[in-house]
Order: sequence, then structure tokens, then C-alpha cells
Amino acid sequence: MSVISRSALESSSLADLHEIASELGLDGFRRLRKADLALAIVERQGGDAGAPDAAGDEPDAAPGNGVAAAIDKADDAVAEDAAAEKPARRSRRGGRGRSRTRDRDPGDDAEVESSPAGTGERPARSRRSRGEDGPADTDERPSRSGRGRGDDNGARGGGEERVVAGTVELLPNGSGFLRVSPPEPSDDDVYISAAQVRRCELVAGDEVGGPVRAPRRSERYPSLIRIDTINGRSADEVAEGTKYDDLPCTYASERISLDAGEDPTLKAIEWLTPLGRGSRAVIVGAARAGKTEALRRIAVKLSGQEELECSVVLTGVRPEEIGDWNAAGLEPFAVLGLGSASDAQGQAIERAVDTGRRVAARGGHAVVLIDSLEQVAAPVARRALAAARKIVDGGSLTIIATAREALGGETTVIALDSELTSTGRLPALDLAASATVRPELLVGEKGAEAIAAARAATIAG
Repeated sequence: MSVISRSALESSSLADLHEIASELGLDGFRRLRKADLALAIVERQGGDAGAPDAAGDEPDAAPGNGVAAAIDKADDAVAEDAAAEKPARRSRRGGRGRSRTRDRDPGDDAEVESSPAGTGERPARSRRSRGEDGPADTDERPSRSGRGRGDDNGARGGGEERVVAGTVELLPNGSGFLRVSPPEPSDDDVYISAAQVRRCELVAGDEVGGPVRAPRRSERYPSLIRIDTINGRSADEVAEGTKYDDLPCTYASERISLDAGEDPTLKAIEWLTPLGRGSRAVIVGAARAGKTEALRRIAVKLSGQEELECSVVLTGVRPEEIGDWNAAGLEPFAVLGLGSASDAQGQAIERAVDTGRRVAARGGHAVVLIDSLEQVAAPVARRALAAARKIVDGGSLTIIATAREALGGETTVIALDSELTSTGRLPALDLAASATVRPELLVGEKGAEAIAAARAATIAG
């Protein structure tokens, strides 16, 4: 191989330099920056790294020299390098292969691929450097309605956009899929990033349409470029609606029936601490007072009511309790065990509450049941409770959670007595410590009077 000038090397691609370094037998050349690699090649050839090229003297740019030969073999060499490097990179990263960084000059922006679901349906995590949740948002950076600045398909392929329509199915991590043949999944389904879900306030079951791009390397599913329509309306029109926090709200006035039957605990809660659509309710009590059991019984009753969209969030629960929820036929929205971090628990709660907010804003009735708020930061717990409300002439979001003690701002407090629970004296309701704001709106004036009389008798006794 003839001696190649340093300027010629620096003007070549990194892949070409890797090929030349490999032919020269340079050790560790893949760890070098582009400029350092060019210097190392010149020194290995025995050339003068610091000498400038003679004016007009460009013998190394002519066909037949080392650079030209390397370029001729670049395609095969790069493919072989990629095949050889892939296992090594995965080994260095502990076997995680969901994102790959090309061998480029670290001074340049290395391209990193992220994939939604390599083999399953759950999307891979997004690139932290761009702060996005999925591939549909990483390049286009859509506005609040989900519209992007550019069309990925058009930019790369020059063809017309392929438009699809389908039904939204949300995942626990906040992203989702556009099911083209609901309810069954298929390979034609389209990935929707969490950023688009939040921006367009999508709810499970929404009918959405928009253009898609083909999967990139390592991606299994195509991705939604932007959202054009939501339930037959323009996405811009939907996005420009009144924000949830600005919607007028009122006290809960529609009582939620628990169909208590002969269950003494549910019967006491239903009539002495009534719940309504839009209530902010907390079940409080000391350890082993039966808070989780009471919440689970409430969840079973509510999940069977078609007009309510219920979701359960388990945060900081005992491992054994997870099986109890599944045995009751309840599939939690999110599950974080006893050893999970407080921040992770707070994020899971906020995702569930955000989904409930979107349901309520669309006129539906959502219920989020949380067990528990004990290990969650106080501001996060208060934000979750504050989201519950009955929207005037609209939907509602009801929050029912467990906690060691009341947080403040609840419309219903259900206090349980651990002494009564431990001795089997049911119902274990501590009526004196329990309360419902404006109970007459839920059970009428006579019902409210009966609650007050029962509470007075309990205190006097």
C-alpha cells in the first residue's frame, strides 16, 4: 500500500479509515477519534504526520491507491465489521441490544436507533438524549396536535404518505398501538409514541387516523408520523379544546352503587360514607386495618359496571397481594412491589390518572383505584387526588386510594379500625373518623340525617 497523506485520510469516511487501519494491523483503532486514527495511519505508514501536502500533488486521490482500494471494498468490509462488532457491543452492554450506536467520530452526532418492540408488542424505551417516547416523535417533533414538521417517508423515499386508521390501545408505559383490525393485534398495527398520546390526549378506544412510516432498522412495527383525525374530527380541533383543569366542576351528585349485598364492610361504606362520581376518597387506617381488602372489594364491584372505566394501580404492595388482585379477576394498570422506588411509584400513579383525566374530558366516567399512597411523595399524592372531579354537564374522574392517614382535600374519608378488624367485628368502619362532604347530594336529606345520627350515637357510645 502506498503512503497516504493525512489530509486525504481526514477527508475519507470513518468506515474507510477502519478498513485501512485493519489492513495495516493497527491495534485498538476502533476506539480512536477520526483525527487520531488518521494520524496513527500516517505514522504506521512511516509518513510525516506534520508535513503539509504539496500544492497540486494529489497522487493518493487517483484510482489504484490505498484509499480508492478501500472504498472499492467498503460495502463488504463494513458489513463484515458490523457482523463482528454486534456481539461484542452487546456483551459490553450486558446483553442489551435495543439501541445501537454507529462507529462514528465522537465529535459528530452519533446516530442511535431505538425500536418499538423487537419481538413483542411492548415498545423499547426511547432515547433520553432527545427526551421523546417513540420513533414517531424523534424526528418530526410534532406540535400539540401531533403534527410534525416533516414527513419521514416523504423525506427518505419521496413517495406518497400511507394513511391508516384504527383503534387506540394504550400500554402501561404511556405509549400505545393503533389496532387496524381491533381487538386482535396484527403485524400491520402502528406504534404510537407516549408523547403523541399525551399531546393529543388519546384514550383507549379512540378512532385515530394519520400517515405512517415504515419500520427503521431493528423496529418491528411502523410508526405514526402524525395524528390527523380523532373520532372523525380534526386533531387540531380536538387539541384546541378547553384544558381539563379549566373545565368547570361541581360536587359529586351521582352516587356510585357498590351492590353490597350481605357484605357488611361494603354496606357500611355505601350508606355511611357514600361515594359519588367525581369523589376524592381515601381509605385510611393503621397497618392491618383492612384497607387493601376493602379497596379490592370495591374494585370488584365497580369493574362490573359498564359505564365506568376502572383502572387499578398497585404501588409498594406486598408480593403476595399481587396474586390476590389477579385471583379477583382484576388486571392492574401498573404494579410496583414493596421495594420499588418512590419516584417510580409516583410515575405509575400519574400515568393512570392522566388516562382517567382524558376519559373524563371526553365525557366518560373513570375510576382510578390506588393501593397505596403511603410511599409516594406528598405532592404527587395530592396531585393525584386533586385530579378527581365531576365536570359540569360532562364526565367524571373518581379517585379511591388507601393511605395511613388523610392527606387533606378529600371529599370522602373512609376510616377503618384495626382493633375491630383484628377481632373480626365487622364492619370495621370507624364512623366517628369517617366523613363525606355534602352527603345529601348522594343519599338525600333523610339519608344525610341518618348518617349524622349514626355518627352521633357512635361518639356518645
